Amino acid sequence: MKMNVQIGDYTFTAALEHNQAVNELIEMMKEGPVTIEMSDYSGFEKVGPLGKGLTTDNHQTTTTEGDIVLYSGDQIVIFYGSNSWSYTRIGKIDDLTDWKTALGSGDVTAVFTVAE
Repeated sequence: MKMNVQIGDYTFTAALEHNQAVNELIEMMKEGPVTIEMSDYSGFEKVGPLGKGLTTDNHQTTTTEGDIVLYSGDQIVIFYGSNSWSYTRIGKIDDLTDWKTALGSGDVTAVFTVAE
């Protein structure tokens, strides 16, 4: 399954993982777009509150550009750099063309929807 990630005028698709957190996120997206105000953190990621907790399945991992993860059960993180931490993987952006341009250097609003 795939989801769309819209940031400003840019829309990306992401391949989703197979875990309970993703199943719960899909249910949220089926009710309507999931909009998250995301702040830049440490020059390699954007992070924002999901508004509710999801089931975690954390594993120590090193993220790369385009990874989407769940942090602390209720924060969505999208990466334009790399970090090593314990996360629940949500998905990965399929095509990173314009990814860094879309994310820019400040705060962004990301809208997550189920891909048709």
